[in-house]
Amino acid sequence: MKRIGNLIVIESPQNSKVPYSRSLFIDSPEGVLIDSGAKPEALLEIDKEFGIGLIMNTHYHPDHTQYGYLFPDAEKRINPVEFETARSMKNVANEYGILQELDQKAYQKWLDTVPSRWEQSLQQISGAYEYNKEYSFGGVKVIFLHTPGHTKGLACPYFPEEGVVFTVDYDMSSFGPWYNGTDGDIDQFIKSGLMLLELDADTYITGHHKGILSKNEFAEAMKKYLAVIDKREEKIEKHVRMGLTFEELANVGIFYPKHILEKEPLYRVWERSGIRKHLQRMGLSVPEKEKSIN
Repeated sequence: MKRIGNLIVIESPQNSKVPYSRSLFIDSPEGVLIDSGAKPEALLEIDKEFGIGLIMNTHYHPDHTQYGYLFPDAEKRINPVEFETARSMKNVANEYGILQELDQKAYQKWLDTVPSRWEQSLQQISGAYEYNKEYSFGGVKVIFLHTPGHTKGLACPYFPEEGVVFTVDYDMSSFGPWYNGTDGDIDQFIKSGLMLLELDADTYITGHHKGILSKNEFAEAMKKYLAVIDKREEKIEKHVRMGLTFEELANVGIFYPKHILEKEPLYRVWERSGIRKHLQRMGLSVPEKEKSIN
């Protein structure tokens, strides 16, 4: 754990790689935890030492919300756009792209594998915070900026007096931007990412991978990060020109390696959803054989 003033960065294994994430804790009378996806032992240690009284979730994804259930007495909030999403796993499945890409049998199979800790954590969310409102916790001011693209409701917490931004899933990973749910948007992702660079901040904390970066480091990383979008489109255009159908294109491995696509239905959902977004953005169409996968 690292401390920046009254902010404590809670790390997870392998640079907070999925299925975990980094969490932030505001050392204040309110005991505010931002995201509950860090290693549970670390979160419990924070609770034991400081007390967690309020959990502010940046978005609904499991790697950022899954351990909220460990703190049943803490108040839990999420961004206003995704409050209804968190009400049911069917709503989640709709935003994930599952209902659009899987048939009913496969959807039920996914539902049966949903970790109970994630569902329980989402069910405990009782309200929403406001975007762009300045909150103060023990004198620490924070603004939850609306930064859609990864999901339509994602919020990035900004601490103006500390000059710190928690960039959550604008994580600068080598994988590149993730906007593969139905609620993701490529152009909004780019716009939000560039907006983060315009903030009066000198410290950027990613939710996964890189960790704590200076503004210059974050800016350089952002160039490479967003450039992955262009590389994906070059690859897609190449294969479209070769005459591939959508089903064939979905097995190329634009986002995920082929061996993962062969084993993991959920990654196949996101592969297909991501390709659809790019085809629409590029004004391209390809013949599509089957409309669902098992």
